[in-house]
Amino acid sequence: MKKIQIAVLGLLLVAAFSCKQTKKEEEKTEETATATYSIVEDSTDVRFTAYKTTDKVPVGGTFQEVELSYTAGETPMETLDGLEFSIPVSSLFTNDPTNTRDPKIIEFFFEKMVETQSITGTFTFKDDKSCAVQLSMNGVSTELPMEYEITDDNHVNFSGVMDLKQWNALDALASLNEACKILHTGSDGVSKTWEDVAIEGSVLLEQK
Repeated sequence: MKKIQIAVLGLLLVAAFSCKQTKKEEEKTEETATATYSIVEDSTDVRFTAYKTTDKVPVGGTFQEVELSYTAGETPMETLDGLEFSIPVSSLFTNDPTNTRDPKIIEFFFEKMVETQSITGTFTFKDDKSCAVQLSMNGVSTELPMEYEITDDNHVNFSGVMDLKQWNALDALASLNEACKILHTGSDGVSKTWEDVAIEGSVLLEQK
């Protein structure tokens, strides 16, 4: 009888150990299946399009430096929601062959505002198409609505339109227009710099 009891006990121990191992393997598989998303370093791209003359001729540019602060999440939206950024205005680049446009924009636009060493903001995601940036510039913090899409290769593309009057930047815009008066004058003889600026950006996410 003792031998039977010992044999049964042994089987129970083996079964218990086997169940324990299976549970650990299931937990490990579940952890592996949960993706963690992070932003690929140096993948951030921020572009803008401003407009001049009454014909609304586009002038494109980019910022070559962007500092990010975020927490990796299990989904792209978790990773990007709450993302904070800081853009030094000194990194402005418009690919002007004369090398005169960028200094003018910095001197006669950004330096006419307050607290403009950097443009800062925080992302908030609302649904699977729209998000918003609480954008700070010229001592003003206000919401910039944006749309976004996530491509199959995990690029996240953003787009929106910034109305400069919402950041009290029309005086700075007038200063820039005066400094570029001739260049911003169209065939009608009117010099104009538009207050709306198209904003586009992208980041690349990776799974770990």
